[in-house]
Amino acid sequence: MPKPHAPTVSLLISTYNWKEALELVLRSAAAQSRLPDEVIVMDDGSREDTAELLRRVAKGFPVPLRHVWQPDEGFRKARILNRAIAAARGEYLIQLDGDMIMHRHFVADHLALAAPGRFLQGTRIRTTVAETARLLAGGEPRFGWFVDAYFRDDGDRSTYHFGRRHHTLRVPWLARIKSRSSGHPMGCNVSFWREDLLRVNGYDERMHGYGSEDLEIDIRLRHAGLRRCQIKFAALALHLEHPSVAPPDPSDPSLPNNRLLYASRDDRLVRTAHGLEAHLPDFREPPPDLRDATGRLG
Repeated sequence: MPKPHAPTVSLLISTYNWKEALELVLRSAAAQSRLPDEVIVMDDGSREDTAELLRRVAKGFPVPLRHVWQPDEGFRKARILNRAIAAARGEYLIQLDGDMIMHRHFVADHLALAAPGRFLQGTRIRTTVAETARLLAGGEPRFGWFVDAYFRDDGDRSTYHFGRRHHTLRVPWLARIKSRSSGHPMGCNVSFWREDLLRVNGYDERMHGYGSEDLEIDIRLRHAGLRRCQIKFAALALHLEHPSVAPPDPSDPSLPNNRLLYASRDDRLVRTAHGLEAHLPDFREPPPDLRDATGRLG
């Protein structure tokens, strides 16, 4: 019996003016046990030093490395996500924030759990300020029970919650069982079939500023009949600690992005009219592979 077709995969990494963190993320991408077929850095207006970093890293990178950039006109994550999706050539897309250092089996774990009719929601391990500093200074990433990380949901970073430390362990057979549940939407570690994102027209670009673009597309994907499946005990990633730019109450229904979110929910919207299709003509050809070319795509 022939083996099932192995999908091609694009790893999409978002960034904004934190090249030190991005370099660690790219280093973890280059060390994957199953390399992605391409890596696209989706850049919401970083300074030129990020492009310089990418040109340097590209010299020894094992797969095509591409840079999709847009001018800095405020927080426009939905738009840069759409541009990266339009540029991607993989059948399966893994979306990751540029402050998340991946376990070496991160890509393999996403692909192992990928299946038609569903998208995957991963989590993060929030490293402490001290551990973040150690990693940024060149320390080797550490996973497992004794990782120096925060494990509380109430924002209290002065103490640890030991009951959640089991989520720092990679246990593939348990991950398969846990994937039967849905988890909670969170855009820092998520994966989709590209054709499903095209079906809903990607992210709603009316969303400007922090928050809810991940919640809104999650709603439309589920309205389209797809199932969200969580990843626990696999696809591990260390989240580098940094000050939050979130509003005091991200769920405040009066926030403009949340008004759009709730409208999509109430109207059972599947496809946004303000999505990625506008960018498809810009990417009839893929962006340059920085291993062979210099510059960035505006």
